[in-house]
Amino acid sequence: MKTKRFPKQMNRRVFLSNSPAATRRLGKRIGEKLKAGSIIALTGELGCGKTLFTKGICAGLGINAGYVNSPTFVLVNEYSGKLPVFHIDLYRLDDITEGFEIGILDYLAKVETGVAVVEWAEKILPLLPGNYLHVQFSVLSLRKRRIVFTGFGEVFSSLVRELGQK
Repeated sequence: MKTKRFPKQMNRRVFLSNSPAATRRLGKRIGEKLKAGSIIALTGELGCGKTLFTKGICAGLGINAGYVNSPTFVLVNEYSGKLPVFHIDLYRLDDITEGFEIGILDYLAKVETGVAVVEWAEKILPLLPGNYLHVQFSVLSLRKRRIVFTGFGEVFSSLVRELGQK
């Protein structure tokens, strides 16, 4: 089996979020900077803030956060804003083969016109192109989260660098 090659450009930043509101604001900051073709890969345990962060991304793209919910049972929700957002939740998938079966590659191809936000992305990381933003959530306490941003490729490495600046 071939191992995935990552682009030479890579940047990493760690943030601590002390509340759900802070996690959402961080997502909004990201959403405001996204362009068509963006893929955001979210990983972390159940209840760590992935969907809340996605609500923030969508708010940054002009989408009412009230419309954003976890597509766990439908697998994909599509939202219209400054850019279309394809919110993909892979929680119910057992492995990458099921990703092929549900047409995940079709959605990744659609991302040229919008943004894909993929929850439980660890299940399909080998399918992602070399340029994407990986966001890893860790639960530190009931309200506190450690959020690690890793930008792969020039665009997302720059985005991660910008996040470190106020």
